[in-house]
Amino acid sequence: MAKHQTQTGKGRQLWQLFYSMLYISAFTFGGGFVIVTLMKKKFVDGFGWLTEAEMLDMTAIAQSSPGAIAVNAAILVGWRVAGFWGMVCAVVGTILPPMVILSVISVFYQLFAANRYVALVLGGMQAGVAAVIFDVVCNLGQTVIKGGAVLDICLMVVAFVASFFFKVNVIVIILAAALIGVIRALLARRKGASA
Repeated sequence: MAKHQTQTGKGRQLWQLFYSMLYISAFTFGGGFVIVTLMKKKFVDGFGWLTEAEMLDMTAIAQSSPGAIAVNAAILVGWRVAGFWGMVCAVVGTILPPMVILSVISVFYQLFAANRYVALVLGGMQAGVAAVIFDVVCNLGQTVIKGGAVLDICLMVVAFVASFFFKVNVIVIILAAALIGVIRALLARRKGASA
């Protein structure tokens, strides 16, 4: 009986994961960081399946990995929440809405491209997307600041300045930050071994 309840609980969790990603993906416009914000609200704040630190780490990994950030984040969240089948459910839920929508748009592309009202709707959506991305930046920045690590805060500020003011390529910034993280981990390991 307990095994059946566990399987039912696991099936329910997989369904919630699939449905949540399907819903988020279907109603998210503006790219990966927007979907990451909604994933944080659902899986950290809503279900409590992840901590803020885990979501921040997953966002960093998803952003620095090749491919779409939304799919990368779905892979990581799905795997962390429910293993292999969780990953499958999250990815399928994430890619279904864009595939269906883009298939429809591609069939009627000329009508959409020339439609003045569609252009106005997309313009309005851009303002909303900018606000959501700003919310992500504020939330993730607060998490780094709350962590209190001086190196992390300095790295965040330097990365922002390098990107915003000096137009340094984002890939260079990510690789430099990753290198600093590796060096810090190696130094911590060496310090731990000598203690």
